[in-house]
Amino acid sequence: MDQPAGSPQDAQSLPVCYRHPDRETGIRCTRCERPICPECMVSASVGFQCPDCVRGGSGTGHAPDAARPRTIAGGTIAADPRLLTKILIGINLAVFIAVQTSTALLNDLVLIGAWPPAPFNPTEGVAEGQWYRLVTSMFAHEAIWHFAFNMLSLWWLGGPLEAALGRARYIALYFCSGLAGSALTYLLAGPTTASLGASGAIFGLFGATAILMRRLQYDMRPIIALLVINLIFTFGWSNIAWQAHIGGLVAGVVIGYAMVHAPRERRALVQYGTCGLVLAAVVLVTVLRTLQLA
Repeated sequence: MDQPAGSPQDAQSLPVCYRHPDRETGIRCTRCERPICPECMVSASVGFQCPDCVRGGSGTGHAPDAARPRTIAGGTIAADPRLLTKILIGINLAVFIAVQTSTALLNDLVLIGAWPPAPFNPTEGVAEGQWYRLVTSMFAHEAIWHFAFNMLSLWWLGGPLEAALGRARYIALYFCSGLAGSALTYLLAGPTTASLGASGAIFGLFGATAILMRRLQYDMRPIIALLVINLIFTFGWSNIAWQAHIGGLVAGVVIGYAMVHAPRERRALVQYGTCGLVLAAVVLVTVLRTLQLA
C-alpha cells in the first residue's frame, strides 16, 4: 500500500544523525544503534560508535577526535567536503562584481611592483609597502573569460582536493601556492606591469592533484594532459603572467608531496612545516625584490 509523504515509514527510511538533525545518514552506532553522521563517527574494532558511547567508557576508551576517520593527509572528514571551495568561489565572484563597477578599486587590488614609472617617484606598489597586493591580486579578475576559467578549474580541482586533504591543509595549500605565484611575478615581471587573478593558486591545485593521483596510483594521463594544455596557453598566449603559473605550480607540487607523503608520526609537523618554508621563501623573495627596486 502506498504511504503518504511524511509517514512513519519515510522517517524510518531516512534516519538523521542524533547530534545533527539536519544531516541524513545510513550509519548507526554499533552499540546504541543511534544514527550518526561522518562527523560523529568514531572508529571502533567493528564498525563505528557514537561520541556518547565512547565517552561513557563503552567504546574504544579514546576521546572522539582520537579515532575519528581521517583523510589520506590526516585531515578531518567534513560533512560538506566542498565548503571552502564554495567560499573561495564566492569571494572571487564578489570581488569580480565589485571591480566591474569601479576601476579605482581594481587599481588598488592588482599586483604591481612600483607605480608610476620613472622619472616619477613611485607612490604605489609592493615596493612602496603595499604588500597586501600579493594577496588581493589572487582574488581580482578583470576579464569574464579569465574569471570563468579560473572558477571552473577551482571547482573541478578544489573540491576533490578539499575532500582528500581536509579543510585546514587545503586552505594552506591554496594560499601558499597563490602567494608563491605572486612572489615570483613580483620578482621577474617588470615593476610597472600589473597582474591579477587566481591562476597561481589554481596551478598549485594542479600540482597537488598530480601528486595525489600518483600517491593513489590513479591514471596520471588525464591530469598531465590538462596541465600540458594549460602550460601551452601560459607560454603561447600574450598578456599572461606565466610567472604566477610556474610559481604556483612548483609550490603546489612541493606542498602536495608533503601533504600526502608525510610520515604519520610527524605528519602535522612535516605538512605545516613545508607550508612555513614556502611562506618563508615568499617573504625572502619579496624583501629582496623590494630592496632591488628601492
